[in-house]
Amino acid sequence: MNNPFSHLFAAAACSVAITTPAYAQGVPAAGQQLYASRCATCHSLDFNSVGPTHKNLVGRRAGTAPGFPYSKALKDSTVVWDQDSLSRWLTDPEKFIPGQRMFVSVPDAKERADIVAYLLLVAGPQPPQPPKTGEMK
Repeated sequence: MNNPFSHLFAAAACSVAITTPAYAQGVPAAGQQLYASRCATCHSLDFNSVGPTHKNLVGRRAGTAPGFPYSKALKDSTVVWDQDSLSRWLTDPEKFIPGQRMFVSVPDAKERADIVAYLLLVAGPQPPQPPKTGEMK
């Protein structure tokens, strides 16, 4: 027996496969877990550590987090952190910015996309918070 809707299902499945490239968009929740296990050893969203803070990372020029002693390569870089530059950096930091000091890469494309998705969510410029009641501005 021929199902009259089978061709519609097949067409829908093909269009999803064509329009949704594998790992084009990461999963922030998975990225948060990967960040905690792989990145937080050296980085923080709140302060400089072994590596620079990731607070306000997205949209910031590389080598400019206040108070962190960057390599000359990163200080001289014109890279601005966004989805593409973060992915390229995590793929191979030394190839992306020769002379930098980060020795860790994330070769797995899905893990890299997940970490980048998490950073895009939490490490972008944060809107100013209104002062708490009774707090001076």
